Amino acid sequence: MPQFTVNASRFDPYKNFKFRVSLEGRYVAGISKVGALKRTTEVVKHREGGDPSSSRKSPGRTEYEAITLERGVTHDVEFERWANKVWNFGSGLGSEVSLKDFRKDLIIEVYNEAGQKVIAYKIFRAWVSEFQAQADLDANANAVLIQSIKLEHEGWERDYEVAEPSEPSFTEPA
Repeated sequence: MPQFTVNASRFDPYKNFKFRVSLEGRYVAGISKVGALKRTTEVVKHREGGDPSSSRKSPGRTEYEAITLERGVTHDVEFERWANKVWNFGSGLGSEVSLKDFRKDLIIEVYNEAGQKVIAYKIFRAWVSEFQAQADLDANANAVLIQSIKLEHEGWERDYEVAEPSEPSFTEPA
């Protein structure tokens, strides 16, 4: 595991508005929102007969919450094709599900204000459990039409190979 160096000039935490999502090696266009990465480990309580009245605790199963991706509706059908691998209505009896390739790995990258990659997470064996082709239509609204997918997955990990960059500095003209 690489050694971490602390950027002494960085005081502010990273912002949440500059990111990209990579699916099978190519960036997915138009993603405007990525749900939180969250895991929960169950607590297993146990006590021996001779112990005092308090119990001991140890870790149990770890569960990873689903991740939601949202993006503006365009002619790109990548989300829909991926969702159809889990269930494709009207495709014919016996071919509704693509068991071979419905799971995909993806990478979420976070960038600082200068556009430098600062954090990356790898998400493993994700599949689409929910697909929303479009949001509500509203003639009185002034908004982008959004579609979303909800991804079940088998875990995530931070890519520790992504090192903290040295931040750029503007020089004043002479």
